[in-house]
Parts: sequence; C-alpha cells; structure tokens
Amino acid sequence: MNIAMNRRRFIQSTSAIALGAMSCGAGRALAQPSNELRVSVYGGDVGKANVEAYVKPFEAETGIKVTAIPDDVTLPQIELMVTSNNTTVDVVGADAATAHTANLKSLLEQIDYSIFKKDELDAIVDFAKKPFGVAGLVYGIPMVYSTEKFPPTGPQPTSWADFWDVEKFPGVRTLETGQGGGEGPWEEALLADGVAADKIYPMDIDRIFASLDKIKPHIRKWWTSGSEGQQLFHDKAVDIGNCYDGRANLLIDQGAPLKINRNQSKLTNDYWVIPKGSPNVQNAQRFIEFATRADRQAAFAKLVPYGPINRNAFKLLPEEVGLKLPSHPKLLANSIVMDLQWYTEVGSDGQSNIDRLVQRWNEWIL
Repeated sequence: MNIAMNRRRFIQSTSAIALGAMSCGAGRALAQPSNELRVSVYGGDVGKANVEAYVKPFEAETGIKVTAIPDDVTLPQIELMVTSNNTTVDVVGADAATAHTANLKSLLEQIDYSIFKKDELDAIVDFAKKPFGVAGLVYGIPMVYSTEKFPPTGPQPTSWADFWDVEKFPGVRTLETGQGGGEGPWEEALLADGVAADKIYPMDIDRIFASLDKIKPHIRKWWTSGSEGQQLFHDKAVDIGNCYDGRANLLIDQGAPLKINRNQSKLTNDYWVIPKGSPNVQNAQRFIEFATRADRQAAFAKLVPYGPINRNAFKLLPEEVGLKLPSHPKLLANSIVMDLQWYTEVGSDGQSNIDRLVQRWNEWIL
C-alpha cells in the first residue's frame, strides 16, 4: 500500500507519530492561533535538512512559529485526523503513494498556486505540481554496478536489457523486492523486454512477470530496504543491481568502486500536502510555497543528496554537485518518472494496481 514501507532510505526516521496522541484534544487543535504551524519533516538527516533549509528561514521571514515533527505521518493517521475532525498536523511530508491515495480519499486540501511567484512556479518541473501537493524532493532508483567487475576498459551495462543479458554481463545480481507493490522491479522488467520508456504505463502485469521469470534464477537477493541494498554493494556481495541513488552516492563518496548508470533510472518523489481541516491552512500554503523556492531547494540539496524540483535551484549549485542529483535537467531526459496515479488506481473489484502487484508477487516468489 505504502511506498515508504519499501524504502525509508538512510535518512529514515525510526518511529511514527502515535495515533493516540493525534486522536485527542480536538478542541485544542482547532484553537491553535494563526501564527503557528505544525509540520511533519521526517526524521534523521532529511528531517534536520528540512529544518535548516525550510523551517528556520520560514520562521525568520514570516514570524510564524513552526513546530517541526521529526516523524512520518502515515495514510491511516491522515485519514483518522480528517474523519475525526481533529487535524493536528498542518503540513505533511508524504511519499508519493500516500499522497495520491489520500487525494483519492478526498483527505487533502488543494494547493493554492496563486500565491506562487510566476518565475518560481514556472521553474518547478511539471510532474512535481499536483492539485493536492507539491513535491519536496526527487530521488532515483538507478542501476548501480561494480567498476571492478565492469571496468571502463571493457563493456559496461547501459540499459536494463544489458542487466538481463547474463551472458554478455555476467555477475552477481540484486533487485528490489516487489513485496510492497508500490515499488518493485516492474519498470525494469518491461524495459528489459523491449517496452519503450514512454509506453510503460499502463503497465502490463503479465508481461512484467514473464520478463522476471527470465532473470529470477540470477538474482542472489531481492533487497527489502534501502539499507539492505546499500549493504550488499558495500560488502561487494553483488556486482550489479538497482539501488537508491542517495545511498549509492554515499558509498561512492566513501570510495566504493561503483558507478551509477542514470540511463533508464526510475524517479519518484515525496510531496508536501495539507490534510483537510488544518486549523492553519493559510500558513501551510505559505510554507509549501516557501519550500519550493529555488534558493531553499538549493539549500536543501546541499545538506542531503536529493534532487530539487525547482530547475532554477541548479543555477545555485556547483555543476559537479548538481549532476549527482536525479532531477538535473541533463539527467531527466533519460529517466522514467513513476506514474503513481496508475499505481493507486482502483478497479471495479476494489483493488488498486498496487494490490494486484502484491498478490502476483507473493504467488510468483514462492
């Protein structure tokens, strides 16, 4: 159901807001003064970066007191807040599946794009602007491989068709598990089978698993978390696979003999969203507008290696830094933006495409 179940990257927090704390004190929440704001910023390094790049400067500019909540807020928590008329978090940093699903359930306020400056709004990449939310960061799931196994002096894999070609590119392989449905080796399998990047969606689930049948015997490990994938490459337990780009860049910066192949890299993002019933909705709108400005996006990218959604942010970053980030204009052309609307679509049987992928995966992996 929730992409975050599969990925909570190296910047992931270790806990979530307790439902009990969020389900009490409705009167207190409604009585919050208009000069306050409660923002879920995640935990770990990304939470710290959100505070430094967005929260503190927003407070300084506006005089609005922001309470930064260093935790995730899940879809059930958003739904409970809204349906109980007790919205105690004004701005939520939500993974794409949570944001799209919450929108389908009519749990989110619409973003007021009229308060954005035109030059800033025009610079935000199209896929980051939704009626229900604005992307806060972009991350990629590219191919990563060992330069010891595939040195520059010999052939190096450049596509997922190459990854599937175990004779031309022999080596120990890994791919992300599909057990959560919202992320998995789905797009990679279709690309390897010859589907054009602009024809991936709507995805043919039967074709996905027919393609996975061919690579399955050669996968040593289907990694289940970003940390596990990172560790496999760190320990040289695998030669080639997919991996979150932030984790791969961390290993490369530490001297690991690895290379990121950005061709056919999958991209997705987290959103800033406003749960319905926020007592500080105007301040929430102002915070989201502030957090999407080019200078703020650049400040965030300098703290954690995730891609800005404002193209003008790259003008404020050194080129060598910008080219490590998945949303750099030079990298976007050869990347695939995951269509989370397709993932969360619900059919007449009441099942979403995520549900269908989970069911097929569980049957197939056994």
